[in-house]
Amino acid sequence: MSAAVADRLFDAIERGDYPQIEALWAEDVLVWHSGDAADNDRVQALKVIRWFLRTTAARRYEVLDRQFFDGGFVQQHILHADASDGASIHLRVCIVIKVSTDGLITRIDEYFDPAEMAPLLGN
Repeated sequence: MSAAVADRLFDAIERGDYPQIEALWAEDVLVWHSGDAADNDRVQALKVIRWFLRTTAARRYEVLDRQFFDGGFVQQHILHADASDGASIHLRVCIVIKVSTDGLITRIDEYFDPAEMAPLLGN
């Protein structure tokens, strides 16, 4: 089940399919990113996703490794994203995602260098 969730999640982000991303997240999902002082609840985390989709015109994941464990997966990837103003990022990420038995994402921990997001923050 986690493999299908992983494929659907990253495909939806690449396509900018916000409703599909939202549908994959449990109501009580918690999301933490490098640089965050605390976990983000669903509402705040979805605001970040909406901002990212609006800011970027194209997104692509270069998956370096994906390993599954009981109840989720760990993925290392390079996120390639281009903003509509011509800025771009190539962000190396390690993400740990927990998936419930009903196939919904319950927790995301995303590790990356926040400074590498700077080119997108000028928008």
